[in-house]
Amino acid sequence: MNSSSSESTENLKTPEATNQVVEGQASPHVQPELGAQDIFAPIVSGTEIVPAVAADPAWNGWDIVRLICITLVALLASVFAALFIAKWWIYPHTALGEIARIPLVTVAGQSLAYVLVFGYMYFLVTRERGRPQFWAAVHWNWPSNVGGYLLAGFALSLGLQVLAHFLPIPKDLPIDTYFRTPAEAWALSIISVTLAPLMEELFFRGFLYPVLARGIGVPIAIFVTALGFAALHGSQLMFSWGPVLVIFLVGLVLTMVRAQKNSVGAGVLMHIAYNGTITVAMFVATGGFRHLERLNQ
Repeated sequence: MNSSSSESTENLKTPEATNQVVEGQASPHVQPELGAQDIFAPIVSGTEIVPAVAADPAWNGWDIVRLICITLVALLASVFAALFIAKWWIYPHTALGEIARIPLVTVAGQSLAYVLVFGYMYFLVTRERGRPQFWAAVHWNWPSNVGGYLLAGFALSLGLQVLAHFLPIPKDLPIDTYFRTPAEAWALSIISVTLAPLMEELFFRGFLYPVLARGIGVPIAIFVTALGFAALHGSQLMFSWGPVLVIFLVGLVLTMVRAQKNSVGAGVLMHIAYNGTITVAMFVATGGFRHLERLNQ
């Protein structure tokens, strides 16, 4: 073997040459090095390497399972933390079992859990999956027509409340225990138009839906995501099919918006408007939460 052949062979062994040469011919450009966790395997086409496509979403089904488990642990830990803090500072002479029945304590624990779960979501996307732009990775895509989506959420709420009048809705639901006092009503109302819609949309439409859509297709993914959304609220509604159906339809519409507009932010706006419409109606009907007994009339 002559010296020129030997030199050529040595060049082929270097990483730079490996990226350049496919089927014995050199590509005019060297592809930049990318993290393995960010891309699919490179696709060979003809005589050059086609730039690899970043996975979208960057996470997979196992990440969703892990996120669900961490959410459950965060909820349990946060509610217990709220219980012990309330016992120590606010209700020192009350049994823990009684404190656990105080909705304000539960809401405080859930709020802390939301913050912890958001922190893990951010860590998962930016650190574990190497996507520094968290909001871009979850397809936040804040819409320019904010008023339009708020109006759509308002219309959705009115339409489904009309439908609910024709469905069997139990008078006493577990969710009603959060409206026994004005303070409890205010606390839940504030959560329902802030942390709750944000975190629910991030999980269901930001994290879960795209994984399902990639694996089982958009139509089935929309249905399954809405089903999961309804199941999440089922315990608050005694799993009574009437109110659960209403929540399923809410989830269906929100997921369809996510699929059509490629925007989690649009769903958040509609979700806020949907919950806000119900909250305002309750506020008016109870005289500013001063006559909560009217809710059961």
